[in-house]
Amino acid sequence: MAKNYIPNVITLLNLGFGLISLWFTMQGFYQEAVISILFAMFLDGIDGRLARHFAVTSDFGKELDSLADLVSFGVAPAMLNYASVMYRLGYAGLFFAIIFAFCGAIRLARFNVLNIRDYYVGVPITIAGPLLTVFILLSHRLPLAFYPSISLALSYLMISKIKVPKY
Repeated sequence: MAKNYIPNVITLLNLGFGLISLWFTMQGFYQEAVISILFAMFLDGIDGRLARHFAVTSDFGKELDSLADLVSFGVAPAMLNYASVMYRLGYAGLFFAIIFAFCGAIRLARFNVLNIRDYYVGVPITIAGPLLTVFILLSHRLPLAFYPSISLALSYLMISKIKVPKY
């Protein structure tokens, strides 16, 4: 395999784990869904590094990465949050899940057009999604009211103008 394809294959694996998480969520296997999102997070952490290492960064790769991130860190955590906990709130729980995914999409679109290299504007979806996901593991210890609150807080932070340093 040519080295210029490797980062995009890693990005597609990230997307694959996001889709697997959605499948686990639909089957009611919530811990497995969480683990799948965490695997996606690991893969997302290396695809860009590999692209820079091999000097094969591209607009295509950046767009593909954002699409994968929307599924793995926007849609999958939102649906996992709804299916495992917030379904008890009925349509309100679904509303919070949709808002999270919408804000994630807005965050990624803004990231793609700003091209700021020194910092992020708003909390990255790659932080917000996995954080929301990890709270699913604590659902037996946290009150139901925590979940719409954290979902809205993370949604707001993703679309906020807060400057988050890049490391």
